[in-house]
Amino acid sequence: QVQLVESGGGLVQPGGSLRLSCVASGSVFVIGVLDWYRQSPGKERDLVASITRSDKTTIADSVKGRFTISRDNAKNTVYLQMNSLKPEDTAVYYCRASNWMVPSKTYWGQGTQVTVSS
Repeated sequence: QVQLVESGGGLVQPGGSLRLSCVASGSVFVIGVLDWYRQSPGKERDLVASITRSDKTTIADSVKGRFTISRDNAKNTVYLQMNSLKPEDTAVYYCRASNWMVPSKTYWGQGTQVTVSS
């Protein structure tokens, strides 16, 4: 089993920056792809960014050029650097890990709230 704990959310003004962190514990050796998702009230949970074990990244068009995903395997941590934040980035941000041995098996964190407002 893998446990994920996100942190780094908060209130920020438009144009500001935040860095989210997600620390994994437990059976971390099974972790393959790490993702960040976000969900706003009344909307579906959407994929924001992904990073593979070999550090190949995918970024959603809506945040491309503003958000960056990275991982530190030694610290079992994935990061989401968010720059030039907009009010529409307001959401709960979730970390997800996939099991590379059983790709259909995924693990979720509890989420961290990001609010972009003046």
